[in-house]
Amino acid sequence: MKRALITGVTGQDGSYLAEFLLEKDYEVYGMIRRSSVDFRERIAHLEGVSHFHLKFGDLGDSISLVKLIGEIKPDEIYNLAAQSHVQVSFDVPEYTADVVATGVLRILEAVRVCGLEKTCRIYQASTSELYGKVEEVPQKETTPFHPYSPYAVAKQYGYWIVKEYREAYNMFCCSGILFNHESERRGETFVTRKITLAAARIAQGKQDKLYLGNLSSLRDWGYAKDYVECMWLILQNNKPQDFVIATGVQHSVREFATLAFHYAGIEIEWQGKGMDEKGIDTSTGKVLIEVSPDFYRPTDVVNLWGDPSKAKTELGWNPTKTSFEELVKIMVDHDMEKVAVEKAEDHIKLNLAEYLEKGIVR
Repeated sequence: MKRALITGVTGQDGSYLAEFLLEKDYEVYGMIRRSSVDFRERIAHLEGVSHFHLKFGDLGDSISLVKLIGEIKPDEIYNLAAQSHVQVSFDVPEYTADVVATGVLRILEAVRVCGLEKTCRIYQASTSELYGKVEEVPQKETTPFHPYSPYAVAKQYGYWIVKEYREAYNMFCCSGILFNHESERRGETFVTRKITLAAARIAQGKQDKLYLGNLSSLRDWGYAKDYVECMWLILQNNKPQDFVIATGVQHSVREFATLAFHYAGIEIEWQGKGMDEKGIDTSTGKVLIEVSPDFYRPTDVVNLWGDPSKAKTELGWNPTKTSFEELVKIMVDHDMEKVAVEKAEDHIKLNLAEYLEKGIVR
């Protein structure tokens, strides 16, 4: 039975990857940080499952990584942990650099210190943000990098240190350059989930309006559940290589929002341009979406579009197993149900409060 260590197991990708590897009969170890707040909702259903284990560790602490890797002796490591929010990286650039950049180095060195450099294969979660101020469309493995945020700059260090250790020490370590990948497990502060939740809340009377940044930003959006399969395939390959993981299909934030509201039962018509552009409900004439300068970044990436040809050809991976339309519908359906549950809970709380006030319930 192969042993895999996943950093960032409580995240969107980590939770899907843990499920995927368990189905492949792996012994799965997930690394989590000690915290006063529990963020395990994405993996709560896996706790208690045979062959799934949680261990404490931190990418900012090399000693914890050496101890953990030395204890587990994994056949594969998937480094998915990061401060992964681009906007937040402008607010906490030093922390982002320590975890996203130096954290990769700590893992590579821990593998070497434990004497596993010949037996342990390492996957590094890289990002399309490396291309930043894009110099070629679509972007592929040979496209020059031009990072455009503290997060992207930190990820570029991670990419190059993986390449250096592969060449200097003959280690099987690879980077998957993932383009935007979303799901119903995406964090609620990320723009796609922010949109699908807002569409569900507006449709059910729980929210009045949605504020967004650059509606014309173009992204290559895929389904995270499909992308973790490609991570695994990269480590099953005959030789260590870096791969672009993308769908090869591009859409704007405007398109994503239009489709999300459509699946929530609201048709949107766009009026105006730039900061004055608004999304209007065609049936009521009410403005539901507006642009806010608060959601513009100091430097913004506007045209990400990946070429997955290498992964398709060499790994046999299908990047469009789940279409863009299917992805948006999955997310909206999930959030419509989530909001319905929230409304029901609010109704129960309101009734209980009324009963208490009237002395019906003591």
